[in-house]
Amino acid sequence: MNEELLDRYAELIVGYGANVQPDQVVAVEGPLEAAPLIRRIARGAYECGARYVDVVYFDPHVKRIRIESAPDDSLEWVPPWLGRRMLELGDLEAARIVLTPFVPPGLLDGLDPGRAGRDRLPTVRELFKVVDDRSVAWTVSPFPTEAWAQVVFPELEPDAAVEALWHDVAHVCRLDEPDPVEAWRSRIDEIWQVASRLDELGLDALRFAGPGTDLTVGLLPSSRFAKDGGGATTRTGIHHVPNLPTEELFTTPDPERTEGIVASTKPLDVGGAIVTGLRIRFDGGRAVGIEADANADALRQRCATDEGAARLGEVALVDGKSRIGRLGRTFFNTLLDENAASHVALGDAYASPIADPADLPRINESEIHVDFMIGSDEVTVTGVTRGGDELPLLVGGAWQI
Repeated sequence: MNEELLDRYAELIVGYGANVQPDQVVAVEGPLEAAPLIRRIARGAYECGARYVDVVYFDPHVKRIRIESAPDDSLEWVPPWLGRRMLELGDLEAARIVLTPFVPPGLLDGLDPGRAGRDRLPTVRELFKVVDDRSVAWTVSPFPTEAWAQVVFPELEPDAAVEALWHDVAHVCRLDEPDPVEAWRSRIDEIWQVASRLDELGLDALRFAGPGTDLTVGLLPSSRFAKDGGGATTRTGIHHVPNLPTEELFTTPDPERTEGIVASTKPLDVGGAIVTGLRIRFDGGRAVGIEADANADALRQRCATDEGAARLGEVALVDGKSRIGRLGRTFFNTLLDENAASHVALGDAYASPIADPADLPRINESEIHVDFMIGSDEVTVTGVTRGGDELPLLVGGAWQI
């Protein structure tokens, strides 16, 4: 493992992604294998003046054991102290750094997908409250593990697969730039400029059309793509970047106005179960039909969690200039794959893109948030204005505005 690369990565995550402040509590969460990076993150946070760094490691094999062996009526139980921890991080105005994947793609293969879909840990529902309250400066970044690397590069030996995945992660996180922070500031500013132009169009809906897809996603009157000015800002004014890497322009849709059919353009990892060939039909805003070539039950189970789980909470656009998309690789990791292609998310909605507080009661609420990719160069995205005009937005992966 390249020591210099780990140092640069930790510096980017601490100083730019989470933007750790003096006297701030910093929570760090990740897989066991991420310990070399997590230790550097802890050192960097303390050098920034952090009061305390709280590290939590997640063992996905114990999650698999639970799904295999735990009583059926216990799989949805979440230890209450995990939710309290999340809320207390918000009370402390903490920073939160997450390294993914917690569960390598494919680790849950062979298990009953219905049982697997009921155990949502390590995600807790209190997370969505903390995000909407903007109380925590959070950032999520990938950490290559051997199990993950062998799914992405099955043709390579384990060590070579890990090296190849690290090469890709360094590239998409812009760690190969002389100044990664400045490179990200430039890219995020470019994304924000496009988002601002989208907002000027007065869009009422987005239409996606391509192989297996004819989908219309309605927007709320005050849904905005550029409201946060690139990145995000906590309620105390700390600017942070929720995802590193990030290539998307996202907003909050009207949960009652999604209609049509959509085919996922990339496999979807649902907590370690890989859903392939996903097809969903929406009627009146609800996902009323979920089919897939593999593991459809894992997603069906998530969508049965609560009333809002089968409705959309996010719609995001990604152009062909994404470094991730240009690699032409499927990473079986939502953080990376969602920044390679336009996507939507079932479940909880973000409040931050809503400009008018009057629209906030209308946004979707759920205990889940599951992104799946629906964009490609073959999928055309059209904007429908409030006046009924149709405007091409993305054609062949290129912006038309």
